[in-house]
Amino acid sequence: MSTALAAAPRAEAPEPSEPSDEVLVLAPLALEARAVRGGAPWAEVRRVGMGPKRAARSAALSASGGNRPILIAGFCGALDPTLEPGDIVLASELRGPTGTSQCDDPSILAGVLRRGGLRVHIGPIASSQRLVVGERRWALYRSGALAVDMESAWLAPAARRRPLVTLRVVLDTNRRELHRPLGTITGAAIAYRRLRRACSLVEDWARALGSREVVLASPRASCAGVERAVEMVERVLDDRGAPVYVRKQIVHNAHVVEALKQRGAIFVDELSQVPPGQIVIFSAHGVSPAVRLEARQRGLEVIDATCPLVAKVHAEARRFAAAGFDIVLVGHAGHEEVEGTLGEAPDRIQVVASPDEIASLTVADPERVAYLSQTTLAVDDTEQVVGVLRARFPRVAGPASSDICYATQNRQDAVRALAQDCDLILVVGSPNSSNSQRLVEVAERAGCRARLIDDATQIPPAILRGARRIGVTAGASAPEQLVERVINAIGGLGPVSVSERSVATETVQFKLPPELRLRPDGEQKPTAVGEQAGAGAAAGVAGGV
Repeated sequence: MSTALAAAPRAEAPEPSEPSDEVLVLAPLALEARAVRGGAPWAEVRRVGMGPKRAARSAALSASGGNRPILIAGFCGALDPTLEPGDIVLASELRGPTGTSQCDDPSILAGVLRRGGLRVHIGPIASSQRLVVGERRWALYRSGALAVDMESAWLAPAARRRPLVTLRVVLDTNRRELHRPLGTITGAAIAYRRLRRACSLVEDWARALGSREVVLASPRASCAGVERAVEMVERVLDDRGAPVYVRKQIVHNAHVVEALKQRGAIFVDELSQVPPGQIVIFSAHGVSPAVRLEARQRGLEVIDATCPLVAKVHAEARRFAAAGFDIVLVGHAGHEEVEGTLGEAPDRIQVVASPDEIASLTVADPERVAYLSQTTLAVDDTEQVVGVLRARFPRVAGPASSDICYATQNRQDAVRALAQDCDLILVVGSPNSSNSQRLVEVAERAGCRARLIDDATQIPPAILRGARRIGVTAGASAPEQLVERVINAIGGLGPVSVSERSVATETVQFKLPPELRLRPDGEQKPTAVGEQAGAGAAAGVAGGV
């Protein structure tokens, strides 16, 4: 309960529990237990009493309750001034006078609650032996805690290695403390309704609890081109300071983009949004010659983060166009990479996405047709399109080496390997990531259920039911830390064993442009992404590992 509730006396007579289920819910006060039962009639709810002594006594009794996961549910007082009455706080850890207890990762539950329309925060909850008001409240906030109660830290020992989740609803805040009743009547009503609502949503999460095996695909996550592009933005921010303008998303991942925004990067759709004379970074997907010309005309300082493998496709488009070929570009119209390649020879390039579109192509000379492809396509899909293209134009010319990015192909091969014996494959990546979308398609084509998730909070518990062996991979634009969070989130549902299945070892590295390799003092900067550069070099490693 909120520490401020101590100001109002409550009856402590025991109440009968509702029929039990897998989850044991511990609620301090009768009011809190009533809200929980109203939302979760399927769960066993135990009212444990107010304050540390009663909580410790209840923890000792509940510790003998078998292996059932424990959910601590009730009200709390907000420490973070941005929290409002009715906000949900899920504990990442419980801090008490005698130490800190780590909670199981609540990310999947957080996603359930947010999709249910609730405002959810994840962070430390402090437990106090007495009412917390005034300066002491601010002191706890400065320690890093989001909220405070009087029971959770003493209830935590009841878990004894069982999954433990603490869900508290903000009742009073720094501005409306409960020892000032006139300011909190409305907050109390809101908190009660939100606690009931939250518990009504918990069942979806509870049905997914259980032990699992996670098998990681290897290779997975960020490729050399993505790492190079992100590092370029970071180095410009370090060397020049904010703001730094970036045309389009530097890579197609919402978390990467948001992190760079926090550092001072400004992402724009058009160069007209960049003030004259400013630095602009072109994204890893490449741009057309028309965009480069516009940048020069506006007097912008350009830093080009185009992936060398995309630059290779651009060079091939120019070469085929100069030789008089009609070019068939296999890809998705409107994708930034396709738009950039198309701009190299707009009068000679036609974009197709499926075999059915080949029949409607019109070319000047059937003997002089060439094809290129978007680097992030599914290998199987591309081969189907090229096969139909060869049937219609037997003399069609292709690139010297596959345009499909080595990282795209490796990640697809790894997913095929996982699909053979996994119940489900989770692909970490943003919805606008082409290579991530293709990984889902590859898994499903191989006969395995698959789901694209931007992060751990987007895992729907329903798809985990019955899935005891889960494959996890990430698109080439998603950072590895997102994969780690997914593993932790699945671990929040029960014990997890983790293994890895590798199909290739990637050693490809791309050099940064010269202007980013020198420190301000003239010393050479270490290039963490290596020493291989340029479209020509990329052509030599396009299929490499």
